Amino acid sequence: MPFDRRTLLAAFAFIVLSTTSAAADDLPSRIDPPLADPTPAALAKAGPLGDMSMGDDKAPVTLIAYLSLTSPLSAHFSEAVLPELKTRYIATKKLRFILREFPFDPRDTTGFVIARCVGKDKFFPAIETLFAKQAEWSGRKATKTLQDVLKPFGVTEKSFADCLANEKLFDHVKVVKAEAAHFNVHATPAFFVNGKRLVGDQSTDKLAKAIETAAPK
Repeated sequence: MPFDRRTLLAAFAFIVLSTTSAAADDLPSRIDPPLADPTPAALAKAGPLGDMSMGDDKAPVTLIAYLSLTSPLSAHFSEAVLPELKTRYIATKKLRFILREFPFDPRDTTGFVIARCVGKDKFFPAIETLFAKQAEWSGRKATKTLQDVLKPFGVTEKSFADCLANEKLFDHVKVVKAEAAHFNVHATPAFFVNGKRLVGDQSTDKLAKAIETAAPK
């Protein structure tokens, strides 16, 4: 049976995901016990490719969010809470926001990897688009592919395939998730506000209170 370009690309993606997952098993694993209350210094350690962040690097409060692209609660944070945090705290240089990858399946992982490939200036718009269109590309009733959703960011069949062939990107995501487990993060969304843990769906008011409490008086 003949294969069209999309079928070939999907097959290629499956092979890359499979081989990269196997390679990731060779990455150094943590032997330290999980930290119930990691220090801000421990949390500040970024993954191999560095953190993706918004806001002033010298902001007095840092919010680290571990998110999953296929998590409805993570999508709710992106659509309903983050815009308000941008206006009230990030734009006013009171908050630095860091997003860290915590994928649950190959689609999730691939979404983060492709978002990294579109470039730093487009990373957050791409992530926000993936959350906004989560129902369209993830789940059993998906009507679009990741490539379809991210076309506005310059993702083509070639760039998609080239990105999937970059094992360093997949290894980065694996390392970030492994480090999160060391911080006792096992579900998303999970937040750390200047080191203080907040797990699960958080309202704007709850996060705002945590930010205000953490800010120097």
